[in-house]
Parts: sequence; C-alpha cells; structure tokens
Amino acid sequence: MFGIGPVQMLIVGAVALLLFGNRLPSVARSLGKSLTEFKKGMQGIQDEFNDAAYSTSQSQVEHNDRDEPKAPRFEAPTSPPREEVAQQEEVSTAS
Repeated sequence: MFGIGPVQMLIVGAVALLLFGNRLPSVARSLGKSLTEFKKGMQGIQDEFNDAAYSTSQSQVEHNDRDEPKAPRFEAPTSPPREEVAQQEEVSTAS
C-alpha cells in the first residue's frame, strides 16, 4: 500500500497509538469524514468544469450557420476521345 511495507505500517501504527491513545477512533473517524468531504468538493469542481466545457462546445455548434465551401464535382467526358489527337501524338513521338 503506497510503497510502504508491513514493518513500516506497524511502526506508523505504533506511533499513532502512542500519540493519540484513547482518541484514535475519533481521530480516524474525523479523518475519514474530512477525506469524504474533500472528494465531494473535488467532484463538484469536476462537474462544474465539465458543464462549462460541454456548454461552450454545444453553443459553438448551434451558432455555426456558415456553409462549408464545396469542391467542384468531377464530370466524366461525354464524348469519346478524338482520333486526330491520338494520331498527332503518335506522329510527335515517332519524330
């Protein structure tokens, strides 16, 4: 647990028992409550952050009425290739 071995945990437990004695259960209880309140506070902050992030992104999407530019469509040739052009190419390559 947290990189602490069993021997170190026993030493920490013995020191806590010497320091707090009879009050150890109440100290542990108050420490647990403090940790719970801290987690609730962190969750509240995270919820507020997520609400702000998602509301900003959705409002940008809703207000984006601009049309995207479109590329021209490809249109296939409707007539077959002319034979004159093919013959001229043959003559020019033969020379």
